[in-house]
Amino acid sequence: MFLTRDRGKKRGVAKNARQSRRRFGGALEPMTCGRVSYVERERRELVFLNYVEPTRSPLSAADGDALGYMEYFAELIDEWAQEADPNETLFRLGASMVEAIAAGAPVDPLARYFEYWLLRLQGVYAPDPRASSEALAFLAAARRVSPLALAGVPAPREVMRELEASHRELITMHLEKELRSVKVLREMRR
Repeated sequence: MFLTRDRGKKRGVAKNARQSRRRFGGALEPMTCGRVSYVERERRELVFLNYVEPTRSPLSAADGDALGYMEYFAELIDEWAQEADPNETLFRLGASMVEAIAAGAPVDPLARYFEYWLLRLQGVYAPDPRASSEALAFLAAARRVSPLALAGVPAPREVMRELEASHRELITMHLEKELRSVKVLREMRR
């Protein structure tokens, strides 16, 4: 699966991707941004990928925790993006996560930022009436700053856990399932 700026979500196959490092290399990793050449045929669900030229990869600067979250972000985008339906804001949100990880933004606040904006953009965000004042302050800051500026926003661990629980509850309720990557993130935390 890959998300395009102007054609929405596409599902495709990359023949001989494992053998052709020149054509694909690490470009097929989750959340890698790049230029893609593909062939689309009528009445076929899958497109044929010719090559991917990566322009930005989270692999370049991310640590193990950040890479786990890249899979989480990719799964959320996959669940929310519609086939062949362009969504410029969702595309930009995903690209901004890659930029922020590459710039060394703290991953836990970045994940809460991503969840918050994803839920808002999809029109399913509802603030938890039990939210602490610190959580509300973080969300207010998230409305005003870019993901690159999150390092300057206070994000105590207990507030991040509070927002994580609240956001995951909304996500699970909306998708009617728990994401596979959430289970992986839980295991990483142990």
